[in-house]
Amino acid sequence: MPTEQPPAPLTAAEQGIVCQRVAQEIDRAARWLGVALPPIEVYFDLSGTSAGMYCQRGEQRWLRFNPWLFAKDLPLHLHDTVIHEVAHYAINIRHGRRRLQPHGAEWQALMVALGADPKATFQADMTGIPVRRQRRYGYVCSCREHALSATRHNRIVRRRAVYRCSYCHGKLTRSAE
Repeated sequence: MPTEQPPAPLTAAEQGIVCQRVAQEIDRAARWLGVALPPIEVYFDLSGTSAGMYCQRGEQRWLRFNPWLFAKDLPLHLHDTVIHEVAHYAINIRHGRRRLQPHGAEWQALMVALGADPKATFQADMTGIPVRRQRRYGYVCSCREHALSATRHNRIVRRRAVYRCSYCHGKLTRSAE
């Protein structure tokens, strides 16, 4: 039985279409919010199960998109994912460093104004998409077994975190494997 080949990532021409759509949605968001929104850098370097991501470090802001997911269903992502991430960018510029919920009322209102469904996640067929999976480590508490990600395991090993069971509140300890 042949396995499905992963889709090719976006072509340069398709990346150009995405960048044009980002610029259009930034203009629409700026008009609706009544603020100036400067152009933003766009990268196609996201992998895994996330379709898009708005990033900020200091005054630097950029968008990241998953070229494999976009290639699999470009029309869906041109509408939903691009608007979703542009809305994060626009709300961040409009409200600055105020502590707002990432998918709070302001973001939801802008999503609706831009004609998108204000939901935080999407469901997509991930068949053939390159996905990196973290190794899982066995831990136990007084009531059950837990499978912690490599990230959480490493925090415990480096004594930077202690995790507790959400049911019995017992400390998680490494199980004998």
